[in-house]
Amino acid sequence: MTYSDEIKKIRQKCFLSQESFGRELGVSFSSINRWEGGKTKPNMSAMKKIKEFCENQGIDFKPLEEEWLHGKDEK
Repeated sequence: MTYSDEIKKIRQKCFLSQESFGRELGVSFSSINRWEGGKTKPNMSAMKKIKEFCENQGIDFKPLEEEWLHGKDEK
């Protein structure tokens, strides 16, 4: 999987739209859309918010972290 797939999987596990997920993380809908589309990668601050969200929801953050750190860029 790619980091964009992992982000989408996290969002869908919680039955959230991109807009709702963005609100949960304190980022814009367009940021979520670009991440899931593989156009941009979340920055360190966003990754911390996603990690906190995952911890609160009981979702495994490791696959996303691994892809973000070691996966190939999708551009």
